[in-house]
Amino acid sequence: MAAFAIKITGMTCDHCAKSAEEALNTLKGVKASVSLDEGLAKVETAGQVDPGHLLKAVEAKGYGASLLDDVGQVVSGGDGGGLHVAIVGTGSGAFAAAIKAVEGGARVTIIEGGDVIGGTCVNVGCVPSKIMIRAAHIAHLQAHHAFDGIARQRPNIDRAALVRQQQARVEELRQAKYESILESNPGINLLRGWARFQDAHTLIVNQADGSKKAVNAERILLAAGARPSIPDIPGLKDTPYWTSTEALIAEQIPAHLVVIGASVVALEMAQAFLRLGATVTVMARSLFLSKEDPAIGEGLIQVFEEEGARVLLHTLPDSVAHDGEQFILSSKAGDMRCDRLLVATGRQPNTDRLDLDKAGVVTGRNGAIVVDDHMRTSVEHIYAAGDCTDQPQYVYVAAAAGTRAAINMTGGDAALDLTAMPAVVFTEPAVATVGLTEQQANDQGIETDSRTLGLENVPRALANFDTRGFIKLVAEKDGGRLIGAQVLAAEAGEIIQTAVLAVRNRMTVEDLAGQLFPYLTLVEGLKLCAQTFNKDVKQLSCCAG
Repeated sequence: MAAFAIKITGMTCDHCAKSAEEALNTLKGVKASVSLDEGLAKVETAGQVDPGHLLKAVEAKGYGASLLDDVGQVVSGGDGGGLHVAIVGTGSGAFAAAIKAVEGGARVTIIEGGDVIGGTCVNVGCVPSKIMIRAAHIAHLQAHHAFDGIARQRPNIDRAALVRQQQARVEELRQAKYESILESNPGINLLRGWARFQDAHTLIVNQADGSKKAVNAERILLAAGARPSIPDIPGLKDTPYWTSTEALIAEQIPAHLVVIGASVVALEMAQAFLRLGATVTVMARSLFLSKEDPAIGEGLIQVFEEEGARVLLHTLPDSVAHDGEQFILSSKAGDMRCDRLLVATGRQPNTDRLDLDKAGVVTGRNGAIVVDDHMRTSVEHIYAAGDCTDQPQYVYVAAAAGTRAAINMTGGDAALDLTAMPAVVFTEPAVATVGLTEQQANDQGIETDSRTLGLENVPRALANFDTRGFIKLVAEKDGGRLIGAQVLAAEAGEIIQTAVLAVRNRMTVEDLAGQLFPYLTLVEGLKLCAQTFNKDVKQLSCCAG
């Protein structure tokens, strides 16, 4: 009689444990019991039984299996060691999942069809855009700061030098956060090529040399990201328009830039180019940041116009042409010429080339993969995370989703709660939000009470000589529980996390008003706004408790 312990990954329910147990007990001379909670099989054998046969019996049911020694350490695995997870994409969600899956005992094949790994954020999104925005902020301060006694001067901009520095940092971070992980983690194997489903368990990868490779996996994660969405405007596709990808690495500042769009990317890029010296026109389908509290968009429009931008609301081009030198845009505002045209009207999931129908994966609006709070798709063993799903398109959401997907793919139980999700738009003043707006709460039948505090009531804003913006708090009318915050302020992205924690921990506005906040800080504005539910802050002294 011999005894073995086998670690099993990928079980998610009692049926899984029973299935693995039955697979083991069909082997001659084997008596096994499987615990879902422990992720463990205890096996007794009569006579000579090859441990490899035990592992293969479990793996044949779609689970990972590794043999443990007397102290519970893994000593071997079947076919390379454990559950096989295939991941399509190499962005933040994909890498977070790959790392966590390996920690859970899986072996991972990560598939990338593009030239570089790392996805949108590090390569063509968050990192380069925030570097450009910071440079534009510095340039703006030199010419428009609020302090007497310091000479204001229009800076000389060497855009090519800025781009070189920006891209060097992009390459540095890609190496540190992505490429080095592949080099140091033997459990993750990179396969280059474009993937599509052959069936629910098989991906066909078309490689650069024309060859095809089949990848079979017990679990699959789709983290294929998204790309700029281009509106169907007559003539547009025949012109050399920019998306944010081209705009971020453009080595010259255009004399006149027209931006089509009025959401996050459009407004961030428009203000950055404006501050670097371009004449900028923004064409908005409706309003600025139309999904947010209306006061936020109104405040930003005022800022943009004060800084010299032309803003055209409820106006899109009827047609676009290019004469070899300039763009010609026709709209209800008349014909307009510009040197460069930036199209920033949202992003669409990269799901159209995956052949999802062959696997039975359900998609929703715009091709986004429908997932639940465990990142499960309509197919039991297929998960999805990041911008290719119907979840909010933020890199930190993608990373959190990838981690939780990996936990669930390797037998755990992890949900992603987005009720206290922060969002930031890096304009100046910046926009930051969490939870519900008044309108959203009312649409859900929640009676609300709200207060808005202009930044002229925040001592730090006064000390900065910059009182543009406001802080708004939304609370339940009965009980005063904080359910949302909207901030338009120079440091909104730094302010919002305090509000996130307050919403997450179900604090009331009275709780928030009673906290200690450092002085002078802009985040103190949250306390002051919370105090306005019961007090007139104009009648309080500085640092009023």
